[in-house]
Parts: sequence; C-alpha cells; structure tokens
Amino acid sequence: MKAETFDRKFDLGEDVTADRDLARVSRPRLQQKRVNVDFPSWMIDALDKEARRLGVTRQSIIKVWLSERLEQAAARHS
Repeated sequence: MKAETFDRKFDLGEDVTADRDLARVSRPRLQQKRVNVDFPSWMIDALDKEARRLGVTRQSIIKVWLSERLEQAAARHS
C-alpha cells in the first residue's frame, strides 16, 4: 500500500492496523531490563501499604515514583 493511501485511511479514521506488520514493531528506549534492588523491610511495608491504598502493585508504584523523580531531576537540569 502506498503511503498516500495509508495516510488517507488513517485521516478518515479507518482501522489501519491490518495494513501494518505489527510483528516488527519496537518501542525504542522502552524495552524492559530486570534489576535487583534491596530495600529495608520498613520500606517494603510502606510501599505495600501505599500500593494497596492505590490498588496497584508494588512494582507499579516503584516505577511511577522513580519516573516522577527522574522527570523532576531532568527538568531541573535542563
């Protein structure tokens, strides 16, 4: 399919997912890497309490909080 045809379908709100090879899609800089971090037990307890309050997992709250802190640091240094 030519780019013009694809663009027209997209602009008209038509579903274009069937026209793409999603098996080769990548998300640069969003690939996952596993890390091990040791936390004191009081911190795990506090994380679990907050995660339960928010209805999310411990891992989710750690990711969100770290992301927020990194964004703040980046904003201060730019």
